[in-house]
Amino acid sequence: MPKVWAFIRTQIAAGRQAYIVYPRVEDTGQPGVKAVTREFENAQQALAPHRVGLIHGRLPIKEKEQVMAAFRAVALQGLLATSLIEVGVDVPNATVMLIENAEQFGLAQLHQLRGRIGRGAHESYCILVAAAKSREARQRLRVLEQTTDGFRIAEEDLKLRGPGELLGQQQSGLPRFRFGDLATDLPLIMLARQVATVSDMQDRR
Repeated sequence: MPKVWAFIRTQIAAGRQAYIVYPRVEDTGQPGVKAVTREFENAQQALAPHRVGLIHGRLPIKEKEQVMAAFRAVALQGLLATSLIEVGVDVPNATVMLIENAEQFGLAQLHQLRGRIGRGAHESYCILVAAAKSREARQRLRVLEQTTDGFRIAEEDLKLRGPGELLGQQQSGLPRFRFGDLATDLPLIMLARQVATVSDMQDRR
């Protein structure tokens, strides 16, 4: 991490800006998982004397808008955030995205976050920091290393995590299907749907 912070300071000194993303707003007691509010002071020290802002979903709308306006105006050089920034944020001068506890995010989400940089003329860098001890976690993050194709990333995420429940709250894992696998049998499932639709129309006639 000292090397990572040193690299970010180098980018900021060159006039660029950086996002630092954490998976939690507040500490939940989960070992090793960092929270943006708890890490804010550490990040300020690591990037001093540069100015650092903080944004997450629990802030009032007006405060979030003020922080983003300051970042766009380069009044802030670093921005600590949650995944709140994964869509709708466009700051071409930001060239570094540091994502801590990257194993806590889905691949599609990491891809969206990575899309916040590389939007200007300067070379950009996405740094994933992860306690990826399991083979699956390493395999998931390797997909991001190998491709920027959003469709392929979503496909791999589906294969590795499972689609979750179609109706319900479970966001990953395998659904309780007797037959079929959404990750590998999608063309067959779509064909079955077409056949069922045609059959239903004929029955109505």
